[in-house]
Amino acid sequence: MNGSVSSWDLSVGVDGPGTRFVVFTAGCPLRCLYCQNPETWRMRDGRQVTAEEVMAEIGKYRRFISVAGGGVTISGGEPLLQPRFTAELLRRCHGSGLHTALDTSGLLGIRATDAMLADTDLVLLDIKSYDPATYRRLTGGPVEPTLRFARRLADLGRPTWVRFVLVPGLTDAPDNVDALARFVAGLGNVERVDVLPFHRMATAKYERLGLRFPLGDVAPPGQELLDRVHGQFRGHGVTSI
Repeated sequence: MNGSVSSWDLSVGVDGPGTRFVVFTAGCPLRCLYCQNPETWRMRDGRQVTAEEVMAEIGKYRRFISVAGGGVTISGGEPLLQPRFTAELLRRCHGSGLHTALDTSGLLGIRATDAMLADTDLVLLDIKSYDPATYRRLTGGPVEPTLRFARRLADLGRPTWVRFVLVPGLTDAPDNVDALARFVAGLGNVERVDVLPFHRMATAKYERLGLRFPLGDVAPPGQELLDRVHGQFRGHGVTSI
């Protein structure tokens, strides 16, 4: 089983619980204005690897990530753009006793089989906006497939962390945040919402690739805005981090 991979790395506390071995697959159907990984946009820019190669690399860190209460996260790009490869990695990792996480926008959630999700201990679901117009402006795509996937995860009882990037002037409208909080509260399987403050740290990466960072003039959210948004989630009984 072959796949296109941009890179892999270790992370702590960002891509799921504990220390994680994160596989960044190549290729993504969305073009989020705040994307931090433009090098993962196209599958052809990735490196062709086999599932065996990835598992061998994971094996080098297995003891470390296990002791640290972590596991393996398949991220991207968009891992569901390569559903068979992603499913194979999740199956092998889950079968070997490693905690597994799938980091996805949910746009291609229909490609995730029930068997794949059974091998997934945690879904990191990026809901970039609840308002359809804002979502399309931000990503170039529709939000409904993501919301449909979120409902399916709830029906299956799959543990989920929702990720929401807070961008001043774009995703911070009170009605948008309130609608998302209400939606998440009604699912029943979401353990927490990660409110991720927008930042411009990828600007240099865009410049190296000859690209313009679309939100280069947008300032990160201040503490007052962060407090307001966390308060909105808490108001609906949702744990936000």
